This record gives sequence, structure tokens and C-alpha cells, in this order.
Amino acid sequence: MASHLRNITLLDPDSGMTRGVDLVTDTQGRIARIGPDLPPAPGVPVIDAQGALCLPGFVNSHNHSPLMIVRGMIEDISFAPAYTPGVPQGHWLSDEETLALARLGVMEMLCAGATTIVDYYRCPEALAQAAAEFGLRAQVGGRVMDMDSAALAEGRFARDDALGEATLGAALALRDKWAGHARISTILAPHAPDSCSREMFAQMRDLATASDTQVHTHLSQSQMEVDQIRAREGMTPTEFLDDLGLLTPDLIAAHCIFMTDSDVARFGAAGAVVAHAPIGNASFGAAAPIKALAEAGARITLCTDTKSADMFEAMRMALASARLRAGLCFDLDAAQVFRWATAGGAEALRGHGATGRLRVGDPADLILLDPLAANLRPVIDGPGIVVHSGNAANVTDVMVAGDWLVRDRRPTRVEASAVVAEAQHVAEGLWRRARG
Repeated sequence: MASHLRNITLLDPDSGMTRGVDLVTDTQGRIARIGPDLPPAPGVPVIDAQGALCLPGFVNSHNHSPLMIVRGMIEDISFAPAYTPGVPQGHWLSDEETLALARLGVMEMLCAGATTIVDYYRCPEALAQAAAEFGLRAQVGGRVMDMDSAALAEGRFARDDALGEATLGAALALRDKWAGHARISTILAPHAPDSCSREMFAQMRDLATASDTQVHTHLSQSQMEVDQIRAREGMTPTEFLDDLGLLTPDLIAAHCIFMTDSDVARFGAAGAVVAHAPIGNASFGAAAPIKALAEAGARITLCTDTKSADMFEAMRMALASARLRAGLCFDLDAAQVFRWATAGGAEALRGHGATGRLRVGDPADLILLDPLAANLRPVIDGPGIVVHSGNAANVTDVMVAGDWLVRDRRPTRVEASAVVAEAQHVAEGLWRRARG
């Protein structure tokens, strides 16, 4: 359905900020017109935005939506639940439990302004179903690994070929089922260098080449991972992926924290993509060398990694962590991290249909921010106020491909209260199990 947004303050990563314009979408879900005081078309509803900031929807490049179950708990214990005893583990989850948790995680991301997400975990069919129910764009994968999940939580790396076959099978079944879907696409998602064997990564490489699919993984997330790969392979995790032929522009690697200077140069020269997770990294006292990676040629995207869905916070933390690690670096500014969260993510990820921009002809993937929010006034510099002062609670409305998926802070396709109640019920049961 076409829509006419009147009196918006348009903020685009290319053209910057334009006040007092209208934006009209067509029946194909694209932006048809942008300009001041556009005449309304017959039958097209006109929405007075009251000067609200209108942004491209965020591209949230790395998440595991069911892991919101450990939010507020894992941060004071460890860097990741898969490597931590005493917390709910992914291999415990049934399809039904995964779906309940994924619905909550996806709802949070959507209501926080993410219109395109990457999501992968065990039971990937449930992730795809959750995303489809809410209507946003999602790149979904099955978390593939052939190291025993239970052993990882105890700090042991034990090969489990049956697990590898099962998780790979689920990932390939997902790909076959969702091929051709308008908003759900699939990825290949080996978990990490330390949780996947060389043989599994080689299989991922061959599948990616044959299907022209991007590979998403964790890389240099912890010192434990670095130590394990040095012991097993005699090289760093970055060198390991390069040795396998996976270090290419079609590699999306989350975290990239514990890298040597040589790793940074190697990764950047390959033009590989960082899914930068500054919130989760900072929660255990770490910061990726993101400025050095960008200067070396890496492409940077932003993600919340399910520690939060707030991409405003992720943009702000990306700046803060870069300045803490690299010193005073005011050449990295709000406009740059806004681009990472929008157009940069859309360009680096393939197969989703988003552009991360608001131009005539682009898909109408956009968000409106509360025009009366005191923290978003005064507006002098658009990226500056959004990055340094905005938050997810400012998002009032979300549109994807011309469809309103959030109106007045509530999802339009799913009953929010039922999603919250079911996720709470599942979470309480899993935490009872974790605590014995």
C-alpha cells in the first residue's frame, strides 16, 4: 500500500539531513517521490510526521536472537554463553523454545529500528519463521559446528562428527525451504574457528563457492580461541581462514578483537567484512581494533549481537571504544558510524534487497523517531544528535518495503504481549534447568 509522509526531517547517509520534506511510497514498496509539499495522490493516506527524523532502517549484521535468554546474566560471568557452564545452552533448546525466544529477539530488533537483520543459531527454521512473522528482512543461518557443545562449556574441544552432520543438515534444509522468499534469505554460518574443524570449514568454503553464498562466523572473539587455533593449527585464527581460502570479501566475521597487527593487515587487504559488536565486546572489557581494520581496508558493519537491540547504542559505543583503543581519533565521527549502521551494512551483505539509503527508487525501509523526544532536540546536525543522543525508545514507526511493521511503538503483525509472556515462560524453565 502506498503512503505519503508529510513534513519529515530526512536523514540519509549520502545526502545528509533535509528538513521539511515529504516522502511518498508506491504500491511496489519503493520510494516514489521526495520533496517539499508534494501533492497528495487520490486514495493514498497522508501521515503528518510533525518534523520527525526519518532514517533508513538499520542493518543489524550479526545476532543469535534466542540468546536474549542470558542477557543481564552472562555479562557478569563470561564473554559468551557457549563457553560458559551454569547458563542455558543452545543444544538444550527445542524448536518450540527456540521459536518463542526468537520471536522476542526479533520483535526487539524490529521495534528498535532494524529493518534488515542477520540471525543464526541452532534450530534455524524457528529463526526464519520468527522473522517472517514480523515481516522484516532477515538473513538466517543454522549454527554449524562439529565440536561437542557440552564440552565447549567446560573448556574442552572434543570433535563430534554427528553434531557436525546434524547442524549442517539443518542449515542446508533451511536454505532449500526458504529459497526465493521475498524477505528471508539464507547464509552459511560455521560457528567459529575453535568450534569447527578444518574439514568443516573447508566444506563451508566449497558450499559457499558452489552457491555464491556469504559465510558468517565469529573470529578472534577470545584469547581462548586464539590459543586453541595456535595449538591446533600452528597459526592465528585469521591466518587459518586465509589458509583455507575463506578470507575474502564474502567473509563476514564478528568481533575481530584479539588480532595481531599482521592479522589486521591481512584481513583488511582481503576486503573482508567485520560485524562490529561494540556493546558485547565492551561488556567483558574488550574493544576491537576497528579503526585500524577500517584503515587496512576492511569493511565495517554494526551489530548488537543480542546483548541489546539498540543500534543507537551500538553506534555510540563504536565511537567510544574506537577512541579508547586508538586514542583521540575525531576523524572517526557520527556520520561514519551512521553509515556503518545503514548503507555500509547493506553494501557489505548480499542477497537481502535493502540499500540502507532513502532515495527515489530505493526500497521503502525506514524508521520514524519521536518528534517530541527531548533527547533528540535541538537538531543541528542530524547524524550527531542521532548517534550521540538517540536510543531505541525513540523509534515510533518502522516500515519495510512500504509495509508498516511498527506503528506507535507496537508491531502490527504480532501481539506483543503474547510474545513477551511466552518467552518469559520458556526462559524461566531453562534457567531452572541451568541452576539444577
